Amino acid sequence: MADLEEVIKTRRSIRKYADKEVEDEKIEKILKAGMQAPGSRLGAEPWEFIVVKNRETMDKLGEIKPRAKDAQAVIVLVANIDLSFYKDSWQQDMSAAAENMLLEACNLGLGGLWNGVAPWQNIMNPIAEIFDLPENVRPFCLITLGYPGEGQENKFMDKFHEERIHYEKY
Repeated sequence: MADLEEVIKTRRSIRKYADKEVEDEKIEKILKAGMQAPGSRLGAEPWEFIVVKNRETMDKLGEIKPRAKDAQAVIVLVANIDLSFYKDSWQQDMSAAAENMLLEACNLGLGGLWNGVAPWQNIMNPIAEIFDLPENVRPFCLITLGYPGEGQENKFMDKFHEERIHYEKY
């Protein structure tokens, strides 16, 4: 297991992947990391996940979110609104799960990319159609995964800006 601070500092959005399959064991660890995220209240955790490794399905997703075509695997994060405590702020819970998953992907030596879907209905609706989602289940984002391609490694980039920190008042 890598040092948490190192994982946080080196995680990058990886957009190009090597032609190497992502092992199911690593995908399971990423899913478990997502499920460890904090839910909004009283164990209300709306996340569900669709794991996609089928090239034809990834190509369909790629018509909507082009990076899906280049990935070795895609995890579609969907929110089951019936499992959400706050029916109008499920995106917050889903964001926590997505970030956990991206950090675990980096920890495992993989590259990942958060592909935004919600709140745009013109993106959400076609993804819902691909997976025949019921009305209470809403697509949130796609996480594309793979081993980083050449020149696409997770590496430190200093993003610290002291001038953006305020104490006690703006």
